[in-house]
Amino acid sequence: MRISGFTIIKNAVFNDYPIVEAVKSILPVVDEMIILVGDCSDDTLALMESIQDPKIKIHHSVWDPTLRSGGTVLAVETDKAFGLISPDSDWAFYIQGDEVIHEKYHSAIRAACEQYAGDKRVDGLLFRYLHFYGTYDYVGDSRKWYSHEVRIIRNDKTIRSYKDAQGFRRGEKKLMVKPIDACVYHYGWVKDPVQMMKKQKDVSKFWNKDEALKAFLASPDYFDFNQFDSLEKFKETHPAVMQQRIERLNWKVELDTAKKQFSLKDKLLYYFEKATGIRLFDFRNYKMLR
Repeated sequence: MRISGFTIIKNAVFNDYPIVEAVKSILPVVDEMIILVGDCSDDTLALMESIQDPKIKIHHSVWDPTLRSGGTVLAVETDKAFGLISPDSDWAFYIQGDEVIHEKYHSAIRAACEQYAGDKRVDGLLFRYLHFYGTYDYVGDSRKWYSHEVRIIRNDKTIRSYKDAQGFRRGEKKLMVKPIDACVYHYGWVKDPVQMMKKQKDVSKFWNKDEALKAFLASPDYFDFNQFDSLEKFKETHPAVMQQRIERLNWKVELDTAKKQFSLKDKLLYYFEKATGIRLFDFRNYKMLR
C-alpha cells in the first residue's frame, strides 16, 4: 500500500502560509510528496527547497489569471498536482498550505489507508476539522465553519477537485467516503491583523472580479477579528511542527467566547448541535458509506 502527498502553493512567504509545517506534518505518512509551486513573486520556491526531504518532488506551474471567479484556479492547480503523483500509489493525501496534521493521528491515517485499500467502494477518507481564528487559542465552533472534508482520495484520475478546491467529486457525483479518527488543524485565520488583511487582499483576486475586487482592495489594511459569530477556547495541544511558529506569535487578540452573534435560526441550530452533537441541514460535499 502506497500513499502520495500533494499540495499547491503560491506566494507563501508574502502571505505567511504555514506551508512548511503543512508538508512536514504529513511526510511521516506518505511515500512521496508532490509540491506544485505557482509563479510566485517571492521566495516560495526556496522555502520549499529548504525542507530537503528525499520524498519531496517539486514541480512548477503558471496560474491562469483569467480564472478569477469562485476560486476556480485553485481547483485547476490542485488537479494538476494530483496528476503528478506516482501511478502506483493507492491513495493521494491532499494538504492545503494552511492545514496541518497532528502527529497523534499518523498511525490512524496509515491504518485506515491499509484497511480500505482493497475496498473499491471507498473513494476517499473523511477528516474532522478544527478552524483556528485570531490566535492559536481560539477555534470557530459555529456552522460557519465546515466540520468535515475529504483529504485522502483514491488514486483515480476521474476524481477531480471541486469548485475552490475545498473538496473533491467525480464529475458532479459526490465521493463515497469513510470517516477516520483524524483531524485537520486549519490555521488560515491565524495571523496578525495587518498580515491577515494583506493576505485577504492578495487572494481575493482568485474569487472576485473587477468592481467587487476593486472595492475590497480599497478597504482598510487592518482585519477586525471581532467579526465572528461564535468561538471557543482551544484547550488541547498543537502539532509539534507548529511549535516554533506558535512561539513567534507577536500580536495579542483577546476575543470574548461568551459573545454569540446569531440569527434566531442559527442560534437554535447551534445550541441543538451543542446538546446532541448533530449538525442539522449541513451541506456535505460527500456521501458516507455505511
